[in-house]
Amino acid sequence: QVQLVESGGGSVQAGGSLRLSCVASGDTKSSRCMAWFRQTPGKEREGVAAIYANSGITYYTDSSQGRFTISQGNAKNIVYLQMRSLKPEDTAMYYCAAAGDSVCVARWSLQYSKYDYWGQGTQVTVSS
Repeated sequence: QVQLVESGGGSVQAGGSLRLSCVASGDTKSSRCMAWFRQTPGKEREGVAAIYANSGITYYTDSSQGRFTISQGNAKNIVYLQMRSLKPEDTAMYYCAAAGDSVCVARWSLQYSKYDYWGQGTQVTVSS
């Protein structure tokens, strides 16, 4: 079992920045592939970024590449999502997710159905 707790969401104006944090506890083997997803009402959850703890390899979508940076803390049980140049369309509930090695190794890192553990979410609101 893995427990995930997100923090750092809030309201910012367009062009601003936020840093989200996710602290993982529990079974470390089941949290080596960690990712951020986001969801707005009525839409499917979409991947934002992922990181493979063993190698530090990161994965991004076209919408997050260049503006968002995923990283891990020294203890590797903390994952950050630094978001810059935020746009109103980035407004969503952001979720941290964790899974075992195979999800990242098989390049499923941005597919939400592959993740076993989820945090409660943190709201990000970007105003124009």
